[in-house]
Amino acid sequence: MTNALAMLRLLPMSDRAKDAEILALRHQIAVLERQMHGHKVRFALADRALLAALLHRLPRDVLRRIRLLVRPETVLRWHRDLIAARHARISRPRRLGRPPTVRSIRVLVLRLARENNSWGYRRIHDELLVLDVKVGASTVWEILKEAGIDPAPHRTSHTWAAFLRSQAEAIIAADFFETVTLTGARMYVLATIEHVTQRVRILGATDHPTAAWVTQAVRNLGMDLHDAGCQARFLIRDRDGKYPALFDTILADKGSGSSSPASRCPG
Repeated sequence: MTNALAMLRLLPMSDRAKDAEILALRHQIAVLERQMHGHKVRFALADRALLAALLHRLPRDVLRRIRLLVRPETVLRWHRDLIAARHARISRPRRLGRPPTVRSIRVLVLRLARENNSWGYRRIHDELLVLDVKVGASTVWEILKEAGIDPAPHRTSHTWAAFLRSQAEAIIAADFFETVTLTGARMYVLATIEHVTQRVRILGATDHPTAAWVTQAVRNLGMDLHDAGCQARFLIRDRDGKYPALFDTILADKGSGSSSPASRCPG
C-alpha cells in the first residue's frame, strides 16, 4: 500500500522533478551519515548550495511534497543568499582603495623632499598646489613614508645643537666668568674657546671690565686669531652689558673672516 501511494505521488511529477528529488534525498542521507552521532543535523555551505541548486526551480507545491530535513522556505532562502553573494562578488571593484599615484607626481614629491630638507609633508603639499598638482596631503605623507623619508616637519629641523656640530670649525665662543682671589677680591675673567679644538684663551682678568679694557682685549684676540690662521666665522656670546658696541665689528676687521661677525644666543 505504501509503495502504491508513493507511485501515485510521483505520477504528476516530471522526470526532472523526480531526478531532483532523488538526488536531494541521496544528499540528505549522506549528510545524516556524516553526522550520525550529532544531536542536530547541520548543513554545511556546500550542502546548502547543492540542495538549493537542485530544488529551487521546482514548483512550490512539488517542493512541499518532497521529503526534506528542512522547510521548503529554508531551501529557497539558501538560494536567495547564493544569488546575493554571487551578485556582490561580481559587483565588487577589481582594485580596492584609491587609484595609484601617478609616477611623475611621486618623483616630484621625493625631489622636493630631498632638495628641501626642512620641509615636511604639509609644506610639500602646499608647494604642489602652487604648481597646480592636485594631490592629497595624506598621499604625500604615504609617498615619503614608503621612500623611507620621515614626513614629519621636524625631520631636518635645524636645532642649535645641530648647528654647533655642523659649524664647529667656524665657531668660537666668548664669555665672562667671575672668580674670587685669596685676598677676597672679585675678578672678572674674559675667555674664549674654539669649538673644534676646545682650545681656551684667557684674554685677561680685571676687577672692573670697562669698555676700553674689553675693546683692547678683543683687539688682542683678533690679532691672535689672524696669526694662528683661525678661520672662525661666528662668535657666540651672551647679551652681557660688559661687551662694548664695537665688540663684533673689531673681530670682523681683525681677520676673523666673518660676513656675519657675531651670533648671539639669548642670555
